[in-house]
This record gives sequence, C-alpha cells and structure tokens, in this order.
Amino acid sequence: MSHSGSSQASDASGDEGTLTLSVPEMDCPSCASKVEGSVSGVEGVTDIDTVPTAGKVRVDYGGPADPAAVVAAVESAGYDVASGGPEGTDDDPGSVWRSTRATKTGLAGAFLLLALAVQWAVPGTNAALFTALGQEWVLADAFFVGAIVAGGQVIVRNGYYSARNLSLDIDFLMTAAILGATGLTLFVAGENLFVEAATLAVLFNLAELLERYSVTRARRSLEELFSLAPETAVVRRNGELDEVPVDAVSVGEEVVVEPGEKVPLDGTVTEGESAINEAPITGESVPVDKRPGDEVFAGTINQQGYLELRVDAESSDSTLARIIDLVEGAQENRTEREQFVDRFAGYYTPVVTAAAVLTAAIPPLLWGAYWVDWVVRGIALLVIACPCAFVISTPVSVVSGITSAARNGVLIKGGDHLETTGEVDAVAFDKTGTLTTGELAVTDVVPLGDNDAEDVLACARGVERRSEHPISDAIVDHADEASVDECEVTDFEAITGKGVRADLDGTTHYAGKPAFFEDLGFDLDHVHFATDGGQVVGKPRSQCERQGCLDLVDETIPELQAEGKTVILVGTGDALEGVIAVADSVREDAKRAVERLREVDVEPVMLTGDNEGTARAIADAVGIDRYEAELLPEEKVEAVERLRGEYDTVAMVGDGINDAPALAAADVGIAMGAAGTDTAIETADIALMADDLSKLPYLIDLSRTANGVIRQNIWASLAVKAILAVGIPLGYVSLVLAVLAGDVGMTTAVTGNAMRLARLSPEE
Repeated sequence: MSHSGSSQASDASGDEGTLTLSVPEMDCPSCASKVEGSVSGVEGVTDIDTVPTAGKVRVDYGGPADPAAVVAAVESAGYDVASGGPEGTDDDPGSVWRSTRATKTGLAGAFLLLALAVQWAVPGTNAALFTALGQEWVLADAFFVGAIVAGGQVIVRNGYYSARNLSLDIDFLMTAAILGATGLTLFVAGENLFVEAATLAVLFNLAELLERYSVTRARRSLEELFSLAPETAVVRRNGELDEVPVDAVSVGEEVVVEPGEKVPLDGTVTEGESAINEAPITGESVPVDKRPGDEVFAGTINQQGYLELRVDAESSDSTLARIIDLVEGAQENRTEREQFVDRFAGYYTPVVTAAAVLTAAIPPLLWGAYWVDWVVRGIALLVIACPCAFVISTPVSVVSGITSAARNGVLIKGGDHLETTGEVDAVAFDKTGTLTTGELAVTDVVPLGDNDAEDVLACARGVERRSEHPISDAIVDHADEASVDECEVTDFEAITGKGVRADLDGTTHYAGKPAFFEDLGFDLDHVHFATDGGQVVGKPRSQCERQGCLDLVDETIPELQAEGKTVILVGTGDALEGVIAVADSVREDAKRAVERLREVDVEPVMLTGDNEGTARAIADAVGIDRYEAELLPEEKVEAVERLRGEYDTVAMVGDGINDAPALAAADVGIAMGAAGTDTAIETADIALMADDLSKLPYLIDLSRTANGVIRQNIWASLAVKAILAVGIPLGYVSLVLAVLAGDVGMTTAVTGNAMRLARLSPEE
C-alpha cells in the first residue's frame, strides 16, 4: 500500500506538524469515530479533524509523534490510506456498485431471494437437509445462512474494529443485531430468525452502498475542480518549446497556449489575441476577449487564437488552486444545524441502545413475557439506535451546495456561511465597483454653437489624449469608438485641479471644469446650442435675438451633476464648443439583481462615499429606495451595524479591498469580482468570482434551498426514528421494517434530497 497521499506541514522528525491523509472509505460519522478513536491513541497527537464527506483526516501532532504511526493507526481502524491524495482517488460514483462490498451484497441478495422462493413461493422444494443442535435444517435455511455469511462478513469486520476502538456506532450495533438474531436461531429450539438476520445483512449493506454513492457523488463534484487544471504546460526555454509538468514552471517563464487548450497557469498575455472561456473560474459562459496585457487564469480554455503568456503564479498559488483549497476547507466549517445534529447523536445512540436493552430484559423479567419476542424487539431498536444516515445528510447537503456554487462562479468559504446567507434579510451594497462598473464612460455630448457631436469629441480627444486622468481616458476611448477625425496636437499642458490645454491644428483649445472656463472669462449662463443635432440638457430660453440659449450654470450643469455625472467643458479661447458628461456606468445586471432580491423579500441598501446627488442618481437607476451617502470607511461599518440592529441578518457586498471593514462587520461579507484578486478572496466569507451581480440572487436562492433541505432532512429523520422507536416495543414494527424504513429508506430519502441542490443554477 502506498502512502503518497499523505502530506505534511513539517518533516517526520520535527517537533510539530500537520498530516493530511486521504481515506476514501471513511464516508460516514461512524467511520470517522473509529478513525478518531484509533488515532487519538498515538503519542504526540494534539488534534484530529475528520471530514467524512471529503474522505480526509487532518492530524496535528507535536513532540515525538511519528507520521507513520498516524497512518498505521488509521489502518488499524480498518481503513486504507489512499495514494495520490484527494485528487488521486477513484471517486467515480459508479465504482461503488463495482466494489467488493457491492459484489458481496449482490450475492447475499441472491441467496435471500432463493431462500424466500424455496420457503414460500415454490411449495415442495424446501427439502430437509440434516438435523443438528436439536433442530431440523432445511434448504431455505442454507440459503439464509449463505446470505448472512456473504452480507454479514463486512459488517462483522467493521463491528470488530468498532468494538476494538470502543465506538458505539452503526457497525457495532448492526453486528450485534445480526449475531443476536443468528444466535437465537441456532441455540433456541423452535425459533428461526434467519430471515431477519439475512434481510438485515442485505438491507444494511444496501443502505451503506447508497450512502457511499451519495457521498461519492458529492466528492466527485469537488474532483471536477481538480480536473480543470492541466497537468503539463508548454514552456519556451532557450528558444525551444518544452512540455513540462505545471509544478516545474517558475514565475516569469513564457508559456504557449494553442487554440482549444486549457491555460495551465495564471499569467499575463504577452503575445496573441483570443477568446477565453472563463466559466471554470467565474461561472460565466460568454467567452472573454484577451489581448497583450490581459490576465488569464489556470483552468480556463483558449478557444480560438494562439497565445503566449508570462507566468504570474506557481501552480500551487493559482486562482484555481486557491478556489479548490477554500472549497475543501469549507467542508470543515460546521453549520449550526450540523452541530445540533452532532450533539443530538451524542445523546440519541446511548439512549436508544439502553432502551433496546431494557426492552429485551424488562418484560420477560417482570411480567414473564416470552423472552425471544422481546429480544427481537430489542434487536430492532438496536437497528435504529445509530442515526448514521440522519447525521450524514446535513454535511452532504452542505458539500452539494458549496460545490454547486463553485461550479457557477460563487466561492462559499464554509457551510456556516452558506447557512447564514440563507437567513439574510437585507443586503448592503457598496456603489463603486459593485452596483457600478467602477469605470468612467461618456454619457452625454452637448454641442454648442455651430459644432456637432463629432466636432466636440474630436477636440476633446485631441486635448485630453496626453492626460493621464481617468476622465481623460473615458473621453478618448469614447471618441475612438466614434471614429472621429484626428487633430495635430502640440504644446500640451495639464493645469492641476482645473483641466488641460493644447494646440489643435494650430488653435489653442481647453477642456476642464466649468470653473476653469469661468476663470477664462466665459459667460456660462448664456450659451447657444446647435439646433441641427446633439442632445439638449436644460430648458432653452429666449435671452437674445438668437434662439437656443442655455443657462449652463443654473440648469444644464446642475441637472447633469444631479444624475451623478461629472461635467467637462470643451472650447477655444473665444468660444465654447460643447459639454461632455462622464459617469461611472451602472452594471447592466444591477437593476435586475435588485428586483430579484425584492421578489424574495430581501431589502437592498446602498452605502457609498460619493455625494448625495451621485448616490441618489445611482440608487434611482438600479431601483434602490434606501441609501446613505458621503460615508467614510469607518462610517460604512457603523451603517452596517445599524442595519444589523434593524434586520436579523445582513450581508454586505463590496469589492473586497476598500470595503474590508464593512464586509467583516456584516453577518456575511460578499466580495465582487474576486477572480485573480488575493485580497478579495481572503477578505470575504463569499466571493462572486466574476463581476456579475446576477449571481447574488442565485446565492440567496441556493442558500435558502440548502437550509430548507437540511431542515427537511433533520425533521423527517427525527420523525421516522421517533415513530419506529415507539412502534417497535409495541410490536407494530418488525425487524425488517425497522431496517427498511429506518436505514435504507432514510438514507435514500435524505441524500437524494440533498443532491438536488446541484441542479440549481443562476438565472440566464
């Protein structure tokens, strides 16, 4: 057996370290309890954390602890340590039905069917075979024994390890039930409980296989993340192309990505252009065009063009690697309901086991009842004494929800955050970079005098082209998109705090704030606009012999500013040529996201540091009624705390960098556009990997559905267990029905209910 699946945070002889082992067959709480019991006996072990849904064991150790001893302890509990780590295990759900246990269960089932057919379906075939132990044994008994041996072997083996590790779990209880029923048949004349023992062996194995299948499906969704990243990369070294493992590629090296191939590592495009499918990272199905200078992420798909990129992060530090690490770690954060189930199970099993013993003993001892009947009822209570399927249904729901979210570009960093998000009553939004794109764009062009819009843009681009201000960039980009004529630019000068000046084709032009032009001597309350085109902002007035007068100071400029826009004037030393308004554009999906939140009774609130006018304009544009403006970072924290006092649970959505304090103050912090941003991923409880607000209503829906599924599983399990616990002593529930309803039925129901979370997807 290989132990290459173990990983250490320190060497084997160090004073302390962490050992992580992959134990695929550890897929239920009873399995985990045996492993914990065995590993806790290793000298130097300080902490043990088992995650059955991931098949992982993490052990913290110190002093003389030997990692090899930890591995041996896991194996002594009856579980093999897999090679290759979590990503190297065979987590094909279909493999469950090809396993040795499945084969033995199938054989046991065949024996059981033959026994039932011989005993009841085909009269005359149930021939006597021999006499022993004072009883006559027939053909059906032989088939029943075959079923008990074939199906009971693995159960008794696991029960032995449970007893060895002093674990009162389902394997021990089922072993006791099967051996008890078999023993009564063999040694009590006139009693034959072979059918109960055989049915118990077959149905319990079937329940365990169903449980393993469900857990494996949940694990498989995580394995799909592992499979996204290529194992090799084509690197340019010494002028030659060389295919090497991604782990061998260093930061700064040049990597070649051909059309149709996956991007092997995070990097920056240095040559070529192509459309990249970023769905594995962001959940967005629409390809993104990439050109030199743009970022690309490991695991994304180059669809059409040849690309060369400079590696920015090693494979272990890629965005995809961080996502996988966080999704894996998320399974370790238990929800409040999960903790309740664990506490409940800690009392439930011993209480029901004690009830089983009392049921078997008291009626015969006190009232002289026929002891075999009551022992059988006690055995039936043992069958329902371990809430194994009940306990596993909650973590399977959490894993299903978290991995489903990850596939859709939403990174949830813990089951507790999934649970809390399902209870959110209000969402506080930052403005810049959240409700808006965070990028300035031209919204209005108002020509003045005899100019048209193209004239204004041509002059504005010429004056602004050499400026490094974001507003200048927005104007130049807009003019380039409009394909306006070029001007010859000379004598450029930036006038700090006011605007810019430059000579265009020999004529001096200015662009800047309205106050800049007032300083130049312009009368801004009396200008004329073009009557043959353009957009008029403000009310035209008759102030002079010419028609088409505008009052920029009292009407046009204030109206534009009231809409959250920045106003730039363009003109020469003699005449104004036009007005250009620039604003941070609202995200296309923001209004729909806000509408959908309202539909599910979640109150949207906007918190921003911008002025009142800009805040009101953006709030109106996206449909938010409540907003707070001119907030400093610490005041955003206070605003979030006020919201928490008003609403039960509050989420904060921001860019994950400037809004870190407010994100931390909220019950749930959600970062926007976290792909490639270390700070955003680390700051928030949840990260929307793409700049896509449509994922927020999906997240709320997923979380609420997950909470509903978990509640349904818990209360349905409790109800079934309660009915069985009452019905068994009263004689209304047989041993076979106890196993069928209490184990097989509940396992199938709760895990099937949990897996439906994987079918949820964002609104298209």
